[in-house]
Amino acid sequence: MTFSCPICKKPVKLGDPDFPFCSERCRILDLGAWSAEKYRISSSVVPPQEDEEPPDEG
Repeated sequence: MTFSCPICKKPVKLGDPDFPFCSERCRILDLGAWSAEKYRISSSVVPPQEDEEPPDEG
């Protein structure tokens, strides 16, 4: 099965050592993007209702 590198879009096979990236360079570029806060993980925008308890985080 072949996938595309999320950075440069080159083909990557499932068993490649840098999967899902095509190379260490693309892996490091992705790590840099995370550390520069270019990526975000979204969360719920709607606050919980007052009669509802917030979910446990522990």
